[in-house]
Amino acid sequence: MNISIIGSGYVGLVSGACFAELGNHVICADNDVKKISALKKGSIPIYEPGLEELVASNLKNKRLRFTASIRDAVMASEIIFIAVGTPALENGEADLTGIENVSRDIAQYMDGYRLIVEKSTVPVETCAWIKKTVATYLKKKYKFDVVSNPEFLREGSAINDFNRPDRIVLGVESAKARQIMTSLYQPLNAPILITNIKSAELIKHASNAFLATKISFINALSRICERVGADVNEVAQGMGLDNRIGRYFLHSGIGYGGSCFPKDLDAFITIAEKLGYDFQILKAVRNTNQEQKAFVLQKIKDALWVIRDKTIAVLGLAFKPDTDDLRNAPSIDLINALAQEGARIRVYDPKAMGKAVHLLKGAVFCKDPYQAASGSDCLVVVTEWNEFKELDFVRIKRKLKRALIIDARNIYDPKLLKELGFTYIGVGRGSG
Repeated sequence: MNISIIGSGYVGLVSGACFAELGNHVICADNDVKKISALKKGSIPIYEPGLEELVASNLKNKRLRFTASIRDAVMASEIIFIAVGTPALENGEADLTGIENVSRDIAQYMDGYRLIVEKSTVPVETCAWIKKTVATYLKKKYKFDVVSNPEFLREGSAINDFNRPDRIVLGVESAKARQIMTSLYQPLNAPILITNIKSAELIKHASNAFLATKISFINALSRICERVGADVNEVAQGMGLDNRIGRYFLHSGIGYGGSCFPKDLDAFITIAEKLGYDFQILKAVRNTNQEQKAFVLQKIKDALWVIRDKTIAVLGLAFKPDTDDLRNAPSIDLINALAQEGARIRVYDPKAMGKAVHLLKGAVFCKDPYQAASGSDCLVVVTEWNEFKELDFVRIKRKLKRALIIDARNIYDPKLLKELGFTYIGVGRGSG
């Protein structure tokens, strides 16, 4: 099939490369000329395992190409995915300016039937507005369909998520749209849920909100565990063995970040308010997540007594492992708070340091965890990279001024580290 994807950010780029790998002819379009120029040369602006090789392969096989011309993309394709950004406004609403602009462009350049697929995370009723906008600006009365096809790609495992999805959600209005979309996704041999458009739009926000709720619940529970001397990891394990609950996302730590959960939660709360419903559960989820960052900061303060003039090593900057994404990363808030109190910061992250240089003025960027630990008063783990799970702790202990580890992701065995002579402080591990 001939596909165009407008918006070459995270979702658009991964989806475009994966659709091309399935044998489709894909055009990824973006109005960022510099980005397109780099992509044509195989330079990927984000880190995602396997993406660079996938893009290079499909560029070579001429199944994937990049353009800064929306016109060329619209005219060359029957299926047009909208995958532009929907950043949060100050009031929590999603900024749909990009969606509207693309809808107008599609209407302007259409020369026949088009299937317009909304892929960005958007409020319910956005597809209705896309349909109205395209109809308003069409030069001729060409037929078209609008489909809601929310994405469920996790940063760090996006290619696998695309190729082996739990489900594919299609919000459709016509038999033709249904047939085209099911044919497009048929090679993945995955469950396909056909819904009306508004249900499909809500599924994405509802899914992310529920996952964020699980994270905030277990983080709130970690506070109780500390007060009674229980281990939140053991409690989560016991809960997760119940099939109705499951173990996924029951991981206590410093809280969630990234581009999706914070933005989508704000947007969903705002959507509910516009509909006359006060979504208090989600407000509590958001507040708990903010409190968790302060909770970890207080742990560092309690452990060091005085922060000023202390040197603190921070391992992990990206909001999660296997990505270089720093959007809403808990590390940034934590480091800035520590620096504001007079701490000297040494940091290391396997992939995110290039982007962090512009955000963390004054921090010392180190070549590995051991250089970060050298001369530091404590080591704080903020991102659970596999590399950090396999540290040489004897070497780490020699590098630190004092053997103090604050494990803000609960990736270590407290008993093991204590046997090695460390003071270990986790989140909800019964260590106070």
